[in-house]
Amino acid sequence: MRPDPGDATLPASFFARPSDSVARDLLGCSLETRTPAGVVVVRIVEVEAYAGEDDPASHAWRGPTLRTEVMYGEPGRAYVYFTYGMHWCLNLVCEPRGRASAVLVRAGEVLQGEDVARLRRGPKPTRARLASGPANLAAALGVDGEWNDTDTTSSRSRLRVRPGAAVPDADVVVGPRVGISRAVDTPWRFSLSGNPCVSRPRRAGG
Repeated sequence: MRPDPGDATLPASFFARPSDSVARDLLGCSLETRTPAGVVVVRIVEVEAYAGEDDPASHAWRGPTLRTEVMYGEPGRAYVYFTYGMHWCLNLVCEPRGRASAVLVRAGEVLQGEDVARLRRGPKPTRARLASGPANLAAALGVDGEWNDTDTTSSRSRLRVRPGAAVPDADVVVGPRVGISRAVDTPWRFSLSGNPCVSRPRRAGG
């Protein structure tokens, strides 16, 4: 199901699958944003899968709301939400229309546009920390609420997901999701083993 790395953009069919499968296959792919400030590209090194109404940890667990409407839409759309009153987080919608699954992109390695990302994040973070953690990743890419429902599968989109070389299972760390209070043991967090850009999260209690 993983497209050839030469393809420009991951198609909707890539995302029209269970979120845990999509999450695993997103490792090694890249996110690209194009804004007036410039182009930023990050390699995806950490993700978490959420399974909609079948998953107590998902925003869509209790069914459709105004906030989660985009999760019920077409696969490959961006679901961007605000958290803790200060941060934006970027998710990618999975499964066919009406299923409400999504993958939270937790961390990335900046490949291009470090100067632009640093303007957004400030001089303090190391290169490894520029896009480490979901809030930092969204900030480095310049993604906020205005990007919600963006079609990442269009070659003309300002936010695209690009294919990357396949990552062998031996290089993937699988474990429980973090920052949640329900379904805490579900092993749907995937990250690249040994990559310094993987986040260092603490489990939340609420």
